[in-house]
Amino acid sequence: MNRVGLGIKVAFYIVLSIGAITMIIPFLWMVFTSIKQPHEVFSASGAIKFLPEHFFWRDTVINGEKIRAWWGNYPDAWREINFFRLYLSSIFVAVVGTFGQVLTSSMAAYAFARLSFPGRDKLFFGYLATMMIPGSVTMIPVFVIMKHLGWINTYQALIIPGLFSAYGTFMLRQFFMGLPVELEDAAKIDGSGYIGIWSGIILPLAKPALATLTTFTFMGFWGSYMWPLVVTVTEAPRTLPIGLRYFVGQHATNYTQLMAASVIALIPVLLLFVFNQRYFVEGIKLQGLKA
Repeated sequence: MNRVGLGIKVAFYIVLSIGAITMIIPFLWMVFTSIKQPHEVFSASGAIKFLPEHFFWRDTVINGEKIRAWWGNYPDAWREINFFRLYLSSIFVAVVGTFGQVLTSSMAAYAFARLSFPGRDKLFFGYLATMMIPGSVTMIPVFVIMKHLGWINTYQALIIPGLFSAYGTFMLRQFFMGLPVELEDAAKIDGSGYIGIWSGIILPLAKPALATLTTFTFMGFWGSYMWPLVVTVTEAPRTLPIGLRYFVGQHATNYTQLMAASVIALIPVLLLFVFNQRYFVEGIKLQGLKA
């Protein structure tokens, strides 16, 4: 490798390292803040402190001041709001919404990739063009539809508008088009119909793409804040992102409990990523090669 190539490679790694650091530092600050005492978040001058000053396994008194154990903010955050109900509500919305969107996207992608019908390509590109419309533009019309259907403040309003995705359809269609046609022909000879081919041939071969779409979709439903805030009125159907807002007051914010609650809220997403990691990375690589 010549010096120019080596220099480009070093510069490339430096840029990647800077990008990785900018991603990791806010995450570490969130974790460290979740185990701090309230007065350890900022210094007297208002500067942000990174590391906690005290780290005890149980509540301790120092110079007459009670120091909470490092894990103390987690049960406090859990009790501060109705965390269990918010958690169940978020899990229900995210799981049902993700399952529905992956199901509809895979069926639409199979139709656009494998079936022949008049106007197929024009219909697909028209559907694809909806990706260019910002969500803020369609929010009010969708809200009006939900109101006429009587779905305001219900789980239907939180889930059903997100069941259909042009992005998911496009991603799966591109993957399905790369699968061998001979497998479908063999299945047709054996008497399989479209549903049998879709469920018995296409979906098992598309695990990497399905895992990737599942991860992205679950993250979208799990972290959604604006739409649940708009269509919910009472506490009953609200989700966890809205609950985190309760830690932010008009004049002060409880940063330690907010960060502890944020760490708890991250757990399902991290578990899903760890579970889907092998398929997820493979799916990203395949999508990159197809692009």
